[in-house]
Amino acid sequence: MRVLSGIQPTGKIHWGNYFGAIRQFINLQSTPDQAYYFVANLHALTTIRDKAVLEENTLGVVLDFLALGLDPNKATLFVQSEVPEVSQLCWLLLTVTPMGLLERCHAYKEKKANGLTADAGLFNYPILMAADIIIYDSDLVPVGEDQLQHIEVARDVAARFNHLFGETFVLPKGYVLDNSAKVPGTDGQKMSKSYNNTIQVFEEQKQLRKKIMRIQTDSRPMEEPKNPDECPLFQLYQLFGDEQGIAELREIYAKGGFGYGMVKGLVADAAEKVFGPARERRAEWASKPKEVREILDAGAANARKKAKEVLLRAQENCGIFPPK
Repeated sequence: MRVLSGIQPTGKIHWGNYFGAIRQFINLQSTPDQAYYFVANLHALTTIRDKAVLEENTLGVVLDFLALGLDPNKATLFVQSEVPEVSQLCWLLLTVTPMGLLERCHAYKEKKANGLTADAGLFNYPILMAADIIIYDSDLVPVGEDQLQHIEVARDVAARFNHLFGETFVLPKGYVLDNSAKVPGTDGQKMSKSYNNTIQVFEEQKQLRKKIMRIQTDSRPMEEPKNPDECPLFQLYQLFGDEQGIAELREIYAKGGFGYGMVKGLVADAAEKVFGPARERRAEWASKPKEVREILDAGAANARKKAKEVLLRAQENCGIFPPK
């Protein structure tokens, strides 16, 4: 079984990114025969037009992956643009993709509905993503439920190519990530960069505590019992606390007689216990650029080996003969 997933370098990762996806990517690296994780910098070009920002963000995601537990001995870590075969396959797939399929894709429709300019990169974005998936003969692609459409597009395009030119591609399956752990932002809504309510995974300790202390709460009196399942602070604590700690805090909510400041302190302490060591590991990786570059070079070489195999198969089947 081959697992593949990628993350766009569009900004610093936050708690929602980690608990909603990255933690599960790291866990999956031990189960498949092969796991491929990449930084999708080509995709990011649809939104980032600043060279320095894109370069910094790309390296940042690599450091995040390593600090949070990705093991280069278990998984292949690489940067998307360092596997040029992906772009070559993208063109082959575009030649068999109906326009209507792309016009129905969510990201493009949302941009148009909001009156924003949708360029050709955004329009063809799903096919580049399909190429990312197909070129490694991926079996399983971990995604959020809102991303399942992209897997269906990849399957449709691969199946159409297979129908036209003979069996060429493996049809991937989506693996819906467990998003049952709700990650509320500092305003109580779902944590999202769009809402400007995020808490970054690698926030410095003082800044982290300050941001947690500013989380909005209701104005009920301290002595009044409260429902923990309706409180974003309790939901955040559940992400970090052990079973005993969560049960004890639930009892405190049921009895009342406490202030939210106490809960905020528990959340800050629990978060620091989890992310503090990762912050130190990230700083250590950042101090070893040569070693990081060696990991990426090895990852790209491994990814290209598989990508060349699949691209050659596609080229031969459709009559595009590569130079000898």
